[in-house]
Amino acid sequence: MATVEGVYEELKQVFDPEIPVNIVDLGLVYDVALEAEACKVQMTLTSKMCPEARTIPEVVKRRVEAMNGVQSVDVEIVWEPAWTPQKISAEGRKILGIEDEPEPAAE
Repeated sequence: MATVEGVYEELKQVFDPEIPVNIVDLGLVYDVALEAEACKVQMTLTSKMCPEARTIPEVVKRRVEAMNGVQSVDVEIVWEPAWTPQKISAEGRKILGIEDEPEPAAE
């Protein structure tokens, strides 16, 4: 049986080819939900003009569908909230050599 944590671990194997950080640590994955054998991944991209806008969601779908206990995957690309570099995890910041800068608190 697949778990949300397992899906996140699988998504850590997906990289934006232009950035040496996985999509989870980049802050592109907003939510993962499992219901029975169906998985929904809500994510964004670094920009609407991302050259990998078609490829990254396809890779996400293929990787999650290959997991035991997952029969279908819906990848939803959303633009709100917009991605910002502040969404990059501490691990991703370390890889990129960015000083730690916490995301501003929601209002």
